[in-house]
Amino acid sequence: MIISLFSFLLVICISVVIHELGHFLFSIRYGVKVYEFAFGMGPSLFQKRHGETLYSIRVFPVGGFVRLAGMEEEQEGESAPPERTYPGKPPFQRFAILAGGPFFNILLAILLTTVLLTFHGVLDIRTATVGSTISGFPAERIGLVPGDRIVSINDKPVTNWDSMSAAIRREAPKGPLALKVEREGRILTFSVQAEMDRQSGVPLLGIRPRQVRYPLPEALFRSVGTAWEMTLSILRGFWTWAFGHQSVEFAGPVGIASMAGDAARQGWWSFLSFLAVINLNLGILNLFPFPALDGGRLSFLIGEILTGKRLPPKWENLIHLAGFALLLALIVYVTWKDILRLTHP
Repeated sequence: MIISLFSFLLVICISVVIHELGHFLFSIRYGVKVYEFAFGMGPSLFQKRHGETLYSIRVFPVGGFVRLAGMEEEQEGESAPPERTYPGKPPFQRFAILAGGPFFNILLAILLTTVLLTFHGVLDIRTATVGSTISGFPAERIGLVPGDRIVSINDKPVTNWDSMSAAIRREAPKGPLALKVEREGRILTFSVQAEMDRQSGVPLLGIRPRQVRYPLPEALFRSVGTAWEMTLSILRGFWTWAFGHQSVEFAGPVGIASMAGDAARQGWWSFLSFLAVINLNLGILNLFPFPALDGGRLSFLIGEILTGKRLPPKWENLIHLAGFALLLALIVYVTWKDILRLTHP
């Protein structure tokens, strides 16, 4: 419980600070006065002014905000000339300020994945190469060793780990498997009977994929590709859910805390991977054109750019307020579902 809570707070802290830092840095870049950079919500626990910005930590460590001149009513003693307010900036600069938060979350996800691929590595499932064998299983008994690459099963070619696993499940019930294995440039042939796993009921040889690391440039390239593939997967999942083609399980604060705790228990690298996934999801979902999200504000801004007219601030604020209320209702609902799932597995 304590590990889950601490891990959740660490994930939220890093993700929120990075998100708001994106808004903050783009605001500073374009000369918008920043009244406050806050982490958390509710009454202030700690405040420190540096330059013209007040930095604060709030009571509830969920969420955060950057308060820009011209976006809300000024508090006592606050003022800024029109050219230093958010509304006083041209549309492109306002677009960059709004998109800066999600952009920094996505950027952090790519950088964390790059670190993971460079210094820790990932399981290689793009090939059917043996990383290790499990003691007492058939692969060890017939003499498979790390580095062996399985090229065919019962004369049917396999190209990656998934196709090899599928071939084992398909061919094992027929009897012994004829494996062709590439070892140091030579092709070796083995005959082996797969062993049925008692828990899953799946036939196994008892091999694990190898762990591979990539040099920094390739790791960065693969990280961008992975982020793109996951983005498409998120969009496809949301599309199928929105049109009722497929049910999707959403995780709220309780669910995320549980997953963060599980990741932390598995080790530092697992937690780093989880943090990358959370930030990518946060960045992408924040770009959805929903009121109260950055994407909702960006939608209004795009409309302004296309039409040359701006929606009156009063109406825009009411729309975002309604969107915020819907988001809170959704969070409460998802949190309740998380609690039920955890207490009634």
